Amino acid sequence: MWDYSETVQEHFFNPRNAGAVDEANAVGDVGSLSCGDALRLTLKVDPETETILEAGFQTFGCGSAIASSSALTEIIKGMSLDDALKVSNQDIADYLDGLPPEKMHCSVMGREALQAAVANYRGEEWKDDHEEGALVCKCFAIDAVMIEETIRANGLRSVEAVTHYTKAGGGCSSCHEGIEEILGRVLAEQGEQFEVNAVAQPAVRSGAGLTNLQRIRRIEALLDEIRPNLQRDHGDVELVEVDGRHIYVKMTGACAGCQMAATTLGGIQQHLAEGLAEFILVLPAEELARRASIGG
Repeated sequence: MWDYSETVQEHFFNPRNAGAVDEANAVGDVGSLSCGDALRLTLKVDPETETILEAGFQTFGCGSAIASSSALTEIIKGMSLDDALKVSNQDIADYLDGLPPEKMHCSVMGREALQAAVANYRGEEWKDDHEEGALVCKCFAIDAVMIEETIRANGLRSVEAVTHYTKAGGGCSSCHEGIEEILGRVLAEQGEQFEVNAVAQPAVRSGAGLTNLQRIRRIEALLDEIRPNLQRDHGDVELVEVDGRHIYVKMTGACAGCQMAATTLGGIQQHLAEGLAEFILVLPAEELARRASIGG
């Protein structure tokens, strides 16, 4: 497991304000079940003072998503809507005594759910400020505007960090070049130079010290855990190669050539990343052959 703080664990095992608020007059929905995380935030707002009287959440996601949602509701209760809108994703992470870098996207999702709920209360259409942005990551539907805003707000310096905060680049990795372009442009505006090989600050990992053989066996065991779900849909997955953080798999049966293949790979990657407690990329076996042909 990730190195969670005691506060994160407390909010996961004993979440505050779970469930929908009765007589809520503000609702914010963000995320997508197909991307692995979804959050509905409901608020009861005093119409005269615009003070948040009650806040509740319904989350589909990992422990960090639940803890971040719980923390958010605790932070904003009693705040005016304008003050609540000033709460950043870093405020949510700080309230929890920190989140693993790989889980910072959960705090970003909480911030956007709050923005959506306030817009709903005010009768506005929340467009997440990304409507004009070109889609960069097709696996998780993350556009250029969200990536750029998250880079600026959190001082990000690497593709890996962008993936931690937004999930962009965490699927097939074909969007890494686009993320690098945005990083280069933003950092240049700040008088800095983007280093292609820059990495995010490493998290403490329980899997550290595994031999290559032990790591491969762990990967195979994790694939065995999700194999029954694939087989129920007449598909399967095979481990082909492990090259550092790149894990190549072959989709078979109904999963081969499926229109949802990218989403399936994203789900496999999330499961392996959770189980290994490290940043990895799951790629189709065809990518291994392509890289070999060009000497990559």
